[in-house]
Amino acid sequence: MSATVIAGLGGYVPPRAVGNETFAARLGVTDEWIRSRIGTSRRHFAGEGVATAALAVEAGRCALASAGYETCDVVLLATTTPDRTCPATAPEVAWRLGLETAAACDVSAVCAGFVYAISLARGLIAAGDARSVLVIGAEAVSTIVDPDDRATAAVFGDGAGALVLRAGAPDESGAVVGVDLGSDGAHSDLLQVPAGGSRLPATPDVPQRDRFMIMNGPEIYRHAVRRMASSSRKVLDRAGWRTSDIEVLVVHQANRRILGAVARDLDIPAQRVARNLERVGNTSAASIPLALSHAADEGLLTADARVLLTAFGGGLSWGSVALTWPTVTVVAPTLFADRTSD
Repeated sequence: MSATVIAGLGGYVPPRAVGNETFAARLGVTDEWIRSRIGTSRRHFAGEGVATAALAVEAGRCALASAGYETCDVVLLATTTPDRTCPATAPEVAWRLGLETAAACDVSAVCAGFVYAISLARGLIAAGDARSVLVIGAEAVSTIVDPDDRATAAVFGDGAGALVLRAGAPDESGAVVGVDLGSDGAHSDLLQVPAGGSRLPATPDVPQRDRFMIMNGPEIYRHAVRRMASSSRKVLDRAGWRTSDIEVLVVHQANRRILGAVARDLDIPAQRVARNLERVGNTSAASIPLALSHAADEGLLTADARVLLTAFGGGLSWGSVALTWPTVTVVAPTLFADRTSD
């Protein structure tokens, strides 16, 4: 049975960088308030008419270039913001990448979607149903966020990140060592977009507010820290690792308080925690691969390092992945370009 190994890494953010000053006056807060509570100074928004598929294609192209691949057997797209309710966005992404006959589908687990997609790719590879899988996390979250909602407006950003995963040996650098997934649908109302699905179709008489994301921040914080810490310990047990073995912790970049609380709960020093929240905000399903891209570029990720990924999202859904890091070059030119914020 084949192991799953990382072959390529790519990331993309749209050119428009939006600074805190854009939100401060409208929300009745200050730049310092946003920085201290959320941990973000800027985020990137897709331009008018730019949908999730366009972001996913850019990240997928970067990851394929990083791996030196021209094709993949399967494309999995983790997203909360598909281009349309029907059909899935992944087949169009695959087609636009020149992977016309690749199997392709969307994965919907909100901010935990990328971790879920890694697990699904691992299963396909282990079963022999695929030799290579392109896993993309892409979001145009700005399209479902109310610009006047203090709880969400300054939190989220748009972007995409991707990994190419291939069949390999379990002792290779870049091997996925363990996965843990979980959910709790009893709390599905804590983070939701009420309208747009079959429960409440987005008909003309539905209030505009119901078409935007609603988030119960304090309850999400409580569940996120507990669930990610617990899931992390489970996957470390399965991998035969201790928390002290972890050289890089990549937590879903939700906000600075959640990042810090998870690291403290796991007793992992701050210098081992990947952070890019300040530069891109919470990019939902794109958060983990974008954080990996920044960490790789900055030299935090080194060959054979033991890495722990953990994410939490609406649903509620959560998951963790233990892996070793390969010798791989990140391809993500837009992530590292200097820009002037709006």
